[in-house]
Amino acid sequence: MSKASPELYEVAQLAVDLALKKGASAAAARAAKSRDVEVRWRDGKVEQVQESTTRGVSLALYVDGRYAAVSSSDLRRDALETFIADSVVMTRSLAPDPHRALPDPALYAGRREMDLQIEDPAYLTVSAEKRRTLSKEMEDAARAVKGAEAILSVSSGFNDNRTESVRIASNGFSGDRVETTFFIGAEVAVKDADGRRPSDSSFAGVRYVGELPSAAEHGRIAAERALSRLGAKKVASKSMTMVLDNRVAGRLVGALGGPLSGQALQQKRSFLEGKLGQAIGSKLLHVSDDPFVPKGFGSRLFDGEGLAAKQRPVFEDGVLRTYFIDTYYGRKLNMAPTTGGMSNLAWRLGERSREELIGAAGEGIYVTGFLGGNSNATTGDYSLGVQGFVIRGGALGEPVAEMNISGNQLELWKHLVAVGDDPYPYSTLRTPTLVFDAISFAGL
Repeated sequence: MSKASPELYEVAQLAVDLALKKGASAAAARAAKSRDVEVRWRDGKVEQVQESTTRGVSLALYVDGRYAAVSSSDLRRDALETFIADSVVMTRSLAPDPHRALPDPALYAGRREMDLQIEDPAYLTVSAEKRRTLSKEMEDAARAVKGAEAILSVSSGFNDNRTESVRIASNGFSGDRVETTFFIGAEVAVKDADGRRPSDSSFAGVRYVGELPSAAEHGRIAAERALSRLGAKKVASKSMTMVLDNRVAGRLVGALGGPLSGQALQQKRSFLEGKLGQAIGSKLLHVSDDPFVPKGFGSRLFDGEGLAAKQRPVFEDGVLRTYFIDTYYGRKLNMAPTTGGMSNLAWRLGERSREELIGAAGEGIYVTGFLGGNSNATTGDYSLGVQGFVIRGGALGEPVAEMNISGNQLELWKHLVAVGDDPYPYSTLRTPTLVFDAISFAGL
């Protein structure tokens, strides 16, 4: 586990010192440097290569009971001094906000010292040739599948990023973070007999480049998924079992995240307000927030304002146990801060695979994608377009599209009847296959 560069520590400390010197009563600074490279490959050739390196400092200023958040990409000392002096003057012109203050330093305590394995030391060994080769492999594999004559286009790509950052606060916090990510992905569009152009994709992401799965495999999967959409149509409206693919289940799970935030609660935009300690789902909804998952995309030792990361239950046997409360909204709500947002979700997994869950479903719809729609964070009402496959006798049948599910989140999660053994590895939500009974599908 390497530390961020001394330069970033110097910039962050300088920004805090200058803020106090210019009249701020308190300040917190985050200095960061990031390198991002992306290769886009389309239909046999490189479509775009983009590389960027950015540096900057962001600063939270507390001045005479007032607050401002400012940032600059000019890290020269004289430029920072002028920028911060002007920002302090500007902050004095704002309306007072008595709830704005740095976190209680006691909330910094207890930070773990451990290697989260989120930085690959081999990051700089990734060559331009490797990025192009993997992108080409995905297209070649996609165009080699059976039925490829229906393919209209293949887009693939490789993206890698390395970011290092330092946070320093005037009331004693100091911490840094260095992380890398590598992603590959392919999207395939096909032409249906009726002129429609369905598409589908497959992608993967890792912290260590040596752990990337086969690019060819993901190209093949993207093509097979797209080709399986040919001939998709509506089926009759009915209340049925829904088997929700693990890679798209995050769309529903994510609708629970926003309403758990302190901002949503304070602004009366949460259907989960007042539900702490109440059952909002079946006993199978058992999820915790775990910031210490090795190589996790949400893993961290401290959150965005420096609060020490902790594992905490979110839902236990369907009962809501946690809100995500930062220090600002904690003061406004008179609630103890927890953390500003989710890290990685850890589910209590079932023992059956996706295939076994489909086999046990009898009649229903295996949902592999959402098409538009929305979930209202205030009321919990949702209406979502879906696509997937009919399930008959425990086997997948013809593809379906232009179907719709609707209802209310508070009712939906009570219908969770099975959880798979397959958490999706390329998301912080890490959702397994989920099965719901008695879901209302609207079609013909």
